[in-house]
Amino acid sequence: MDIGISLYLGTGLQKNLEIIQKAKQAKVKYIFTSLHIPEEKVDDYPKQVQTILAACQENDLQLLVDVSPKTLEKIGYHSFDELAKTSIRYLRLDSGFNHQDIVNLSRQFNIVFNASTLTSKDMIALQKLGADFSTVIACHNFYPKPLTALSIEKVVKINRKLQYLGMRTMAFVAGDLTLRGPLKLGLPTIEKHRQSDVLENILELYVSAETDICMIGDIDVQEKTWQQLQDLSNGFVRLKANILPSYDFIKNMIHHDRSDSSEYVIRSQESRGYAAIGRKITPMDVTNSRNKGSIFISNELYERYSGEIEIARIDLPIEKKVNTIGEVIDEYKQYLSYICDGIGFILE
Repeated sequence: MDIGISLYLGTGLQKNLEIIQKAKQAKVKYIFTSLHIPEEKVDDYPKQVQTILAACQENDLQLLVDVSPKTLEKIGYHSFDELAKTSIRYLRLDSGFNHQDIVNLSRQFNIVFNASTLTSKDMIALQKLGADFSTVIACHNFYPKPLTALSIEKVVKINRKLQYLGMRTMAFVAGDLTLRGPLKLGLPTIEKHRQSDVLENILELYVSAETDICMIGDIDVQEKTWQQLQDLSNGFVRLKANILPSYDFIKNMIHHDRSDSSEYVIRSQESRGYAAIGRKITPMDVTNSRNKGSIFISNELYERYSGEIEIARIDLPIEKKVNTIGEVIDEYKQYLSYICDGIGFILE
């Protein structure tokens, strides 16, 4: 899963360098920044920009920059040819660039369009000039002011249209530690993501809104969230659970939900091998209920399916052919509906 964070010059150089190190450790791939925020008052702006660019390049982070035609002069560069030699790989173009400018810049940079405002007329004009949409990212806005962000339904509609043309899509969720000013009310693309769990919001962007790249819009996140970002970058979600001691062998390993996901259960595709290696799963004397979050294993009554680990996404009826062996704790049940289509998970 492609994850990104955001940097702002007004945060301060030392804090930004610390965030870059956290991003590297979390295996974050993208960093977004804007170089034309009106309220940012920064001493020696060009020098700070060049320091940030060098740090991103040194740590193999792909920098996506929101620019306007006046940006070059502000940051101390004389041409986009010169800018192309830095760690900037993606340009999110603000107003002031015509269609030919965009096509010319696309030969040096990956171009990032505003997903929410890109019109069919624009796309037709760019195609006629030879634009290659397979190298393009369509990035949604974030919305600092409450009640101005989008619905998930609108994001899905926009994403599907742009992906049909070959573009990757990008959107933002709010942070959960240091929020960007001046409002400090979160920077999400979807309104309901303004003040809620960061991991759940990213999963919803990725799974439900079909977004290719999920970004943190705000300045910083909690240490727990950094760990979750690292897990997502590695392709899995960590679920804390209570598990019977005799079934400890299913813990602390990466399972993957099958690519043909069920809407009722998460199925560990790795667990099909448990019965094959001769591990006998005898039926329990007591048949336990299966509520949302229950972890169960198919016993020998399920014959060749014996040994398969499943987690209930919803409340399910009692089944004597499975043994209920644990339960995901309540705080983590919110993630169950998003662990699908091959996404990994660890029970701990």
